[in-house]
Amino acid sequence: MIVKIVFLFLIGMAVLAMFGRLRLPGRDRLGGRKCPRCGRYRIGKGPCACGKA
Repeated sequence: MIVKIVFLFLIGMAVLAMFGRLRLPGRDRLGGRKCPRCGRYRIGKGPCACGKA
């Protein structure tokens, strides 16, 4: 019984690991939304809060 529980736990962990490795759509677009000066994410079309870019 314990072996069955451990086996199911390991299968569940493997499934979670596979989902964690998937690339989320839109991740590349978020990389371009960072301020080149300070590295924070810019929200909207205005300038960054740091005032540099």
